[in-house]
Amino acid sequence: MGTLNIPRILLPNVSDMSAWAVIACDQFTSDGEYWRNLKSFVGNKPSTLNLIYPEIFLNYDTESRIRCINENMYAYLNGGLFRSEDTIVLVERTTQSGTRTGLVLSVDLEDYSFRKGSSALIRSTEATIEERIPPRVRIRENAPIELPHIMLLYDDRDDRVLSSVKRGKTLYDFDLNMGGGHVAGTAVSNPEEVLRNLYSLADMRECTQKYGRAERLLFAVGDGNHSLAAAKTCWDNIKAGLSEEQRRNHPARYALVEVVNLHEKALRFEPIHRLVKTDRPDHFVKGLHLGGEGKAVLAVGGRMGAVHFPSNIPEGIRALDSYIADFIKNYGGEVDYVHGDGELKALSGQGVGIMLPAISKDDLFRLIIEGGNLPRKTFSMGDGNEKRYYIEAKAIR
Repeated sequence: MGTLNIPRILLPNVSDMSAWAVIACDQFTSDGEYWRNLKSFVGNKPSTLNLIYPEIFLNYDTESRIRCINENMYAYLNGGLFRSEDTIVLVERTTQSGTRTGLVLSVDLEDYSFRKGSSALIRSTEATIEERIPPRVRIRENAPIELPHIMLLYDDRDDRVLSSVKRGKTLYDFDLNMGGGHVAGTAVSNPEEVLRNLYSLADMRECTQKYGRAERLLFAVGDGNHSLAAAKTCWDNIKAGLSEEQRRNHPARYALVEVVNLHEKALRFEPIHRLVKTDRPDHFVKGLHLGGEGKAVLAVGGRMGAVHFPSNIPEGIRALDSYIADFIKNYGGEVDYVHGDGELKALSGQGVGIMLPAISKDDLFRLIIEGGNLPRKTFSMGDGNEKRYYIEAKAIR
C-alpha cells in the first residue's frame, strides 16, 4: 500500500439511486427546508441520508442520532445492500457549471496533515478548527463504513492523469435529487497507470519549477477538510493500540476520496460568504472598516451595498473574521457560512450578509506552499448543489 491506492468500494444494490445519493452533510446549514424536502423525497427508501449527520442538526439529540447512524450502517451491511468493486471510479458530474471529472480512490492518512506549516504530500487548504473535529470523531469512531464527500485537488495543467484513463464497465448513471444535476461512475481499467501519473505530479523537480520552491505537494483538500481531519484523528487513536504489522493494512488507515484536477473547466472557485445573525445589523455595519482597493458587498434585509475590501483576499478574510468574532463576543449573535449570492441575500433578514470576492484557483497551490493554510472558509468549489453527493462507501473496521 502507498499514498494512493485502489480501494475496495462498496456500491448499493438499490432500485432508486436518486434516493440513495444525498448532498454533503456540511451544506445548507441554515436551510431547514432543504433537508425537510430531501427527507420527504427519500421517504423509506434506502438512502445515504440514513448514514450521515447533516450539520444543521449537529446540536440536536447528538448521541441518539450517532447511534442510529451506526445501526443503519450495520443493517445495510448485514442486509446485503452493498456489492464490492476493487477499482478506481471515474466520476463525471454534470451541473450548471458543466461536467466535472474526478477519480475516487483511497489515500494513506499517514501522508496527510492538517497542521499549519506541514510538508505532507496531502495538506489542508484552510485553517482547521480543532473544536469541530471531536463531533465528527464521535460519528466515525464506531462506524463500520465511511462515505466520502472529501474532494482533493491536484495540479495537472497538461491533463496527463485523466487523458491516461481507460474506461471499464459503468457502475452507476443517474439524476441527482434536489437540483444536483447528473452523475455517472465508470470503473477504471488501468488503475496502476493512472496512479503512476498522479504520483508524477509530486516529482520534486516539477514542483520546484511550478511553485519556485523545492517542496513536494500532491493534493490540497478542496472540500471536506474537517471530515478528513476527523478520519486522521480516528486513525491516530486506533494505531496507538496496534502492532506495526497491524498498522500496515488496517482499513481505517486509508480514506476514500475523490481527486479532481484544479484546472477542470467545470470546477468553479466561489467565495464562501459570511452571515452574521444579529438583531443589531446597523451597529455591525457602522463598525466595519476594512479598507483596501478591493470590494465586498453587504446585504441587510435584502438591500445590497458595496464596501471596501483588501485586494489580498486571504488577509481581508482574516481581518473580517476577527471583526466578526469581536462583534459576537461583545454583542452576541452567531456567524454562519453561506454558499451562493442568492441564498445569502435571501437569508440577510436574519442580520448582515457579507458577500466576499473569490480567490483565483491558479494561485491555490502556490499560496499553500508559500504561506500555509488559508483562513477557514475562504473558498468553495461551485454552488451548494454542486457539492459531492454520497454514493460510494468503504469499510473502515
